[in-house]
Amino acid sequence: MRIFPAVDILGGRCVQLVQGKRESATEFGDPLSCATRWLDQGADALHVVNLDGAFGNCSKNAELIKDIIKKTGAEIELGGGIRSLDDATHWLNTGVSRIIISTLATSEPESIQIIADEFGSEHVMAGVDAKGGQIAIHGWQHTAGDYLDWARRFEELGAGSLLYTNVDVEGLQQGVIFEPVRRLIKNVHIPVVVAGGVSSRLDVAGLRDAGAFAAVLGSALYSGKITLIDALEECQ
Repeated sequence: MRIFPAVDILGGRCVQLVQGKRESATEFGDPLSCATRWLDQGADALHVVNLDGAFGNCSKNAELIKDIIKKTGAEIELGGGIRSLDDATHWLNTGVSRIIISTLATSEPESIQIIADEFGSEHVMAGVDAKGGQIAIHGWQHTAGDYLDWARRFEELGAGSLLYTNVDVEGLQQGVIFEPVRRLIKNVHIPVVVAGGVSSRLDVAGLRDAGAFAAVLGSALYSGKITLIDALEECQ
């Protein structure tokens, strides 16, 4: 299993949110410095989210994100505000390894197939943000059906991987709820990356044993509740 440290960007700064709420932001400094820090500690990939994009300003932080791509040379999966085929094409052409599409994937499912046909399935990650077992969209403010049904559809359309985020525990640093993760992994045949609640070595071990492809470390990593070194060791 792999570990993807999160570099979430809001207003040009690296932050962590609780439950996706903008007003809950805790700032951790310059995004490039944070990215470099995790790579220096042994990470081989990053999970970058343009939070301003998720909140409706897709152009904000663009130059900063391009700087991270260029200066680190790391494998990067990018999400946040990718709401059109043009957005997806733009970011894939800048050198990100994968784009994460969530609201676009549910509002225009055919976009998955179009992007996969042009760039390859391995570059398309569909977001499965689940809230009470339903897929959550538009900044997690609305739900749009069973998360497993959507996950299977995303796979059929050509997504090369899925990002599962349990909105109910995201940012709370209280641990992973494993049962919905296990159900998802059993229902699809493509890699599943898990975010939300990953807060301890036990969480990492549990996801490894469940068959997750990777785990995203966010709030617990920045607060020091889990170290990157411990998480990487647990993946061995």
